[in-house]
Order: sequence, then structure tokens, then C-alpha cells
Amino acid sequence: MLKTLIAVANQGTAAGAAVHFLHPSHHLPPVWLAAPFMLLLLMIATGPLLYSHFWEHHYHKVSIGLGSIVASYYGFMMDEGAHILMHSLEEYLSFLALITALFVVSGGILIRIERRGNPFVNGALLFAGALFSNLLGTTGASMLLIRTYIRINEGRIKAFHIVFFIFIVSNIGGALTPIGDPPLFLGFLKGVPFFWVMKKVLFPWMITVVGLILIFMVLDSRAGRGEMPAPEQSGRVTITGAHSFLFFAVVIVAVFLDPAVISGVPSFQTMLYLPFGIRELIMFTVAFVAYKTADKDAMKGNEFNFLPIREVAFLFIGIFATMIPVLELIGAYASVNARGLSVTHCYWLTGALSGVLDNAPTYLSFLSGASGKFGMDINSVSDIQKFAEGVSSKVHGDATSDIYLMAISLASVFFGSLTYIGNAPNFMVRNIASQANVDVPGFLEYIYKYSLPVLIPFFALLWWLFFTC
Repeated sequence: MLKTLIAVANQGTAAGAAVHFLHPSHHLPPVWLAAPFMLLLLMIATGPLLYSHFWEHHYHKVSIGLGSIVASYYGFMMDEGAHILMHSLEEYLSFLALITALFVVSGGILIRIERRGNPFVNGALLFAGALFSNLLGTTGASMLLIRTYIRINEGRIKAFHIVFFIFIVSNIGGALTPIGDPPLFLGFLKGVPFFWVMKKVLFPWMITVVGLILIFMVLDSRAGRGEMPAPEQSGRVTITGAHSFLFFAVVIVAVFLDPAVISGVPSFQTMLYLPFGIRELIMFTVAFVAYKTADKDAMKGNEFNFLPIREVAFLFIGIFATMIPVLELIGAYASVNARGLSVTHCYWLTGALSGVLDNAPTYLSFLSGASGKFGMDINSVSDIQKFAEGVSSKVHGDATSDIYLMAISLASVFFGSLTYIGNAPNFMVRNIASQANVDVPGFLEYIYKYSLPVLIPFFALLWWLFFTC
């Protein structure tokens, strides 16, 4: 899900919360406390379909209410529970700061392509979006391109157009750099070299992205030209509000404004006990200034409004709260069973859990377990650097450590495309498309009709090619 490019940047916030349970004085939550998270997922899946009127008017109350159950238990019943809740609040505010800034900035940039959507144009746009995801993050690339993508396919756009955009641009595309997706940035902070991911994941990335685009083009060839008249076919690309690209640059630079990356960066959390830092302050400021200075024609052309970000903000505050005990239990499992973890375990467990949980702490939990298997400390930069280089296992026939890291890195990003909540831009893209009156599949339909039959064969192929030897 949500994944949160900057939420995990501070080792003392989201990442710290994910491994906090490893402290011997901390007790694990009861298993039943995972029920609010499961109930929230169930209601997100069934609400729009079975009781849409209630869900539309009360989803925010449901989300906050279920989150409050977990927060109350941690606040009153758990040792150091208040500390863990503060970490989760910091993670949520970091997440919200990033997606708000990118959402507002992209709303002020109108890209017009004077071509009618067709399999080749759309395929090229999806591939470009996959590349942009590594420079702007999956959220930035998704928000920048989704309206253009919908516009050039007006009158012919189908549900699969949105689904494949989510697959490629909102998730899998951002697997090549630490900027692309939250867990990779976390790995960078822990000591994984910046270009390590590109070197290790480029081939699986190409197989998956190109394969998905080819499948998409076959489906798109059957969509026809639609009812709308074709616009001028000059192929010219015009950009209104280009000055807003400067705000994108500010946001990306702000991602690295963290004491864990640059020494001397002030931390409001430490200095003033606030649940945000200089990075979040900059991003919220960027959102405000970008909105006030945005090109009005661009905003109008994009039909910009705050409804998509509002829904994401309310739903994810509940998700962030209710998944606290789930992540702790998963982290405990990874720690206790570290010696028995194989590459296959790391790949499929990291992936499956990243589809419904925050992939950054999930990545951290299995990285901690895998590095422990090799006698290394996740909090040691030099150890993680050696882990990334490749250390042989004491178990005969076992994979080297770099293969474990590759499996965890690839799965945490790729599998985020399995559900709408697997990554933050998934839900935002769905909402923007829905507001544009595009037919989008429901939560369960997305899974059984698209992600399982299309993605799982690719993920199984990658497992067989790279992680079974």
C-alpha cells in the first residue's frame, strides 16, 4: 500500500516503529487486535458495492473509528504504546505531506498530446510513465500523467486502461531507484548503494514492464476508436503551467532532507517533540504555494479538486492505525524465524503482505530477518553494504545475501499493484478516474479479474527465473 516515500526516511519514525517490538521489554499485541484492520479492508472492498450510500457518507467515520480502537488499546493497555502511536502519526503525516504536495503540484500542470489514444501511443505513454516513476516517485508520475492518459482516450477508455496504468506507472515502474518507492529509499538509508537496485532489478523490471505493455496493447487494439471524434493528429505535445515542475524538484530534494542522510538537518521531532520535521513542513508549504500560484487554465483543464486526496487522507489514517499490530506480529514472525527464511519465503511473504500492508515496514521486517540469518545487523550501514554485495550462506546450496535483498526489494514494490491499497497512488488514480466518469473495477473485481490472472503469472515467472537457483 502506500506506500510512503518519505515516511520511512527517518530511522526513528516509521522504520523504528516497525522494529520496536524487537526490544525485549516490549510485548506483542494480542492477535485479535488485527481484527479492526481486517474489518476495514473488508469494508473498503464491499462498501462501494453493497452499501454505497452508507459508505459514501460515512467512510471517514468508519476509518477513524476502527483506527481509534487500536489507538486506544495501545494508548492505555500497551507498554510504550504512546511512543509507538507517535511513530505511526509521524509516518502518516510524512505520507500525507508527500502525496498532498505531489497531488497539488501535478494538478497545476496540464499536458496535452494532440493524438488520439491507440495501442502504440498508450503503450509509449505507459513506458514513459514507468521511467518517470523512478525520477518523480510512483505518486508523482501517476498524478502527472493520469489526466493526460484519460484525456487522449476519451470516449474509448475502458476499465483495463486504468488497471494497467496502476500496474505499470503507480507501482512496478518505480522499482529502479530509491526515489521510486518507499522501501527502496529505506534500503538506501540503511546502506544499500543508490544504483544497486537498478543493477539487480533492471532485467526483471524490463521483463515485467514490457510484458504488461504488450498484453495491454493487445487489449487496447480491441477497444476501437470510441464515439468521440479524433482530435488533430499532429502529435504535438503542449504543457501549460510548466513552472510547477520547479515544485517537483523542491519535493524530491526535500525527500533527502533527513538527519539520516544529511547530518545537521534539524529534526522538529527531537527539538520540539512535534510529529513532523523540516521535510514535512517544506512539502506542506510547497502544496500551499503551488496551489496559490498554479496556472488557472491548467487547473481547469485538469478539473482539479481535493476530493481524491480527501478520501485517501481519511482512509489511510485508519489503515495506518489499524495495521500497527499486524506489522508488529509480522515483524516478530520474521525475527523469530530468521534462520528458516529462504529466498522463496522472503519473496512471496514480502510480496503478499506488501499488497495489503505498508510495504516499507514489511520490507524492513524481512530485511531484518534476512540480514540476521547472515549474522548481520540491520542498523549497521557497513553490514547492509556487505549484505548488498553478496555474502555466502553457511547453509549448503542457499542463495547469497544479495539474492535475498533482490527478492525483498522486487517483491515489496511489484506486489503493491495487487490491490488498490497496495500503494497510495493506486487509490488516487482510481478516484481521479472515477471522477472523470471512467468505468473502474471495484476492490474485489480489481483483484480477481485483473491482478491475480495478469500479475501472478509474471511474479511466478520472476520467482522461477531469479530465485529458485
